[in-house]
Amino acid sequence: MGDWLNLLGLAMRAGKVITGEEPVLRAVRSGGAALVILSADAGPNTKKKVSDKCASYRIPLIQVGTRQELGRALGKAERVVIAVTDPGFSRAIGNRVSSH
Repeated sequence: MGDWLNLLGLAMRAGKVITGEEPVLRAVRSGGAALVILSADAGPNTKKKVSDKCASYRIPLIQVGTRQELGRALGKAERVVIAVTDPGFSRAIGNRVSSH
């Protein structure tokens, strides 16, 4: 498991993660999301909807991992869209993904 996935799991245990398309989009609209993670195998409609919303609200978006990897990191079933609400976790995860 990648370093960033471990950090994502830590953020989940700290209560700083939102999962699911609609809750994540709500967090983006309300300014509660610091980073959005979209699985690389997300469907084209979901990719467009999430990337357009993040661009509109200027929320960083990364597309990485599979839905199974993201779900496993959170200790849940498959997850396609995740928002990290804490700026510190967001920065650390973004840095580790970019160096990955």
